[in-house]
Amino acid sequence: MSQKKKFCTGALLLLLCWLGGQVLGEISDDFSHCLDFFYNKTPPKGIDAAGYQPICQRYKNLYHFASLYHRQSRAPLYSAYRLGLADGKRPNNTWKYEPQLVFSRASSEMTPFLFATYLDQNVIESQAMSNDYRNSNFTRGHLNPSMHQKTKENRQATFTLTNVVPQRAGSNGGSWNGLENEVLKRFKAYCNGSMHVITGVLPYESEPLRINNRVSVPEYMWSAYCCPSNRSDLPAHMQSFFPTHAAVGRNDPNSGEEIVPINVKAKSSKRGYDVRRMSLETLEGILAQRLAMSVSLFHGQCQ
Repeated sequence: MSQKKKFCTGALLLLLCWLGGQVLGEISDDFSHCLDFFYNKTPPKGIDAAGYQPICQRYKNLYHFASLYHRQSRAPLYSAYRLGLADGKRPNNTWKYEPQLVFSRASSEMTPFLFATYLDQNVIESQAMSNDYRNSNFTRGHLNPSMHQKTKENRQATFTLTNVVPQRAGSNGGSWNGLENEVLKRFKAYCNGSMHVITGVLPYESEPLRINNRVSVPEYMWSAYCCPSNRSDLPAHMQSFFPTHAAVGRNDPNSGEEIVPINVKAKSSKRGYDVRRMSLETLEGILAQRLAMSVSLFHGQCQ
């Protein structure tokens, strides 16, 4: 085999060799290519950019959502998307990675691990791998859930490891899943037009917890939505949920209860994975305290 052919054996290197290596990546310091996924085309304010990489999540030559990725943690801080009613089922789990996190001239298209006969060590060092989750006792928890996306391609695009974090099964398949379904029902019943959602994580305050000594495990999950136009005839019990609402969910049953109390009456398999509903302002206060950043998630508080 020639040296040139050897150079193109890996999935990442195949992408670089496409069109003679003239594929230009779109890695940048901002979300300029995918601002439509943020309310009023404005990403969250107040987050210290050091260590974070904005990713416009691109699949099949289209942008599907945006993620702010933390390189050292090999996990996203948040994913931002426009919620849509799914026109089909959850797709098969074809997991993908991001060549653009490695080389500035690599493809900006997420790439399935299925196509990777060889992965360059630089790819492995730059982001989470499927092997990190094996035998870890953690699931791959979507920040942008596939069933919050309309088309098949939209849903397939959520299966990238730059959109997931290590999440306990009791959270992922329990109360947090219930929250995702709840938000979807509110959107369908009461929201006119777009609903913008940002879902993210809170790391541990003390010693970080990592799977495979590589991927940061969050202590909490959080989510907030912005529906700037809702039905004028909102029922009284729904009025506090619009135009914004938020929630924080436990990802560690042994964490303290200062942010999210534990429902001691919950089933044993779900106990300790509670989700606390709250106002956007309350969530932003928690983010400010835990991240040491004055965060504003939606431009003008979605007003």
